[in-house]
Amino acid sequence: MDIRCVNSLVLAYLGDAVYEEYIRMYLIEKNINKVNDLQKESINYVSAKRQAYFLDKMLNSDFFNEDEISVIKRARNAKSHPNPKGCSVIEYKKATALEALIGYLRLEGKEIRIVEIMKYITEE
Repeated sequence: MDIRCVNSLVLAYLGDAVYEEYIRMYLIEKNINKVNDLQKESINYVSAKRQAYFLDKMLNSDFFNEDEISVIKRARNAKSHPNPKGCSVIEYKKATALEALIGYLRLEGKEIRIVEIMKYITEE
């Protein structure tokens, strides 16, 4: 399979699951013991607004390589029919781009790079 040809929204679908699992493990490892508290804390990481914020911050600090930026741009420009709740369409597209990048990296087997991205996000 040529991963560069996989639909960006499919990459985002996978990346969303990878991202969510990483954040859940991160919060559990912080010894948050109540599900309600876990849910409240997770919003700081998994909302489209926050994902867009993290993507912008990483882009502004030249965190990504050329290949990753290409995936981000392709995903950010992908046609979707979102009715985002609690965020703008631009924030939604940026969040989708971050998720797509993570999905792309998972399919590429670049787990170390995913960890680097997630550490950047969680250690902000």
